[in-house]
Amino acid sequence: MTDRVLAIDGGNSKTAVLLVDADGQVLARVRGPGASPQNVGLRRSLEVFDGLVREAARQAGLSPDERVARHTAAYLAGADLPREEHELKAEIERHGWSGTTVVGNDTFALLRAGTTDGIGVAVVCGAGINCVAVAKDGRTHRFPALGRISGDWGGGGHIGSEALWLAVRAEDGRGKPTALLPAVIAHFGTATIAEAVERIHFGEAEADEHALCRVLFDVAASGDRVALEVVDRLVEEITVLADVSLRRLDLLEERVDVVLGGGVLTGTGDVVVGAVRDRLSTSAPMARIRVVDLPPVVGAALLGLDAIGTSPAAELRLRSAYADLAAEPELDVAASG
Repeated sequence: MTDRVLAIDGGNSKTAVLLVDADGQVLARVRGPGASPQNVGLRRSLEVFDGLVREAARQAGLSPDERVARHTAAYLAGADLPREEHELKAEIERHGWSGTTVVGNDTFALLRAGTTDGIGVAVVCGAGINCVAVAKDGRTHRFPALGRISGDWGGGGHIGSEALWLAVRAEDGRGKPTALLPAVIAHFGTATIAEAVERIHFGEAEADEHALCRVLFDVAASGDRVALEVVDRLVEEITVLADVSLRRLDLLEERVDVVLGGGVLTGTGDVVVGAVRDRLSTSAPMARIRVVDLPPVVGAALLGLDAIGTSPAAELRLRSAYADLAAEPELDVAASG
């Protein structure tokens, strides 16, 4: 059997699957709905993964009775604690897609996508916020990333809810005046925030927190002080996550990559990234701040290629191939069941 790697990036908003051979050639790539076990449950997650893997195998021309790959590299949102990793690994192995399987948090895939060796720090700010770090000697540092109960602040959902909260308080007099008020009203298409809140309460409107996150950044770009305070808090949180990770692994004085990714970070240009670079330069002057330019599923595939011991040429081939494929639409597979 030709050595193949099955890579799965299971996010909150979408799931990506990539099938590559040992030379780094892309055999199939598909995308489907978000399937984080924390959001949809373990059973539903595996249903989504299985459907996407079957489609990838079909694209690659594999027989239904044939193993999809030698190794599965599954890096998933919701794999935040060892217990979750073990449960997910057992369920994935039960499907028999490959001979060996590794399950980890999707932030490790982001780190590998943004580095040549998977060494350094990665901070992701998408639906939520998380950070991992890996030292050259194999030591790791990570956070539970379970939301407020584990001390987290940030992520698109959190920032969007802040936008609504601040607009409500601006209208009813409990908060500061802010341009978020008319912007959020315009977002909902209502006459007042109170009307929008009532519609949300009765299920007649959706509090799309990720869309509201974009509203907040737009208002901050206009110079609104209240919105800028939220952006500044996010910058501080990202900086703290990276700084603590570097300290715990004794990397503050090392030349190390700090990789930033996720929809919130990549969608704000240099507003957040430049500020993080400036602040982190004080405590970690040798850190190189980078915004990842490849999706995490590529990082998952690279970790899979690392696991089966392929040559550096395979990495170069995969990176360049995916850069070419990025201009082409991925096959979206609707969830079944």
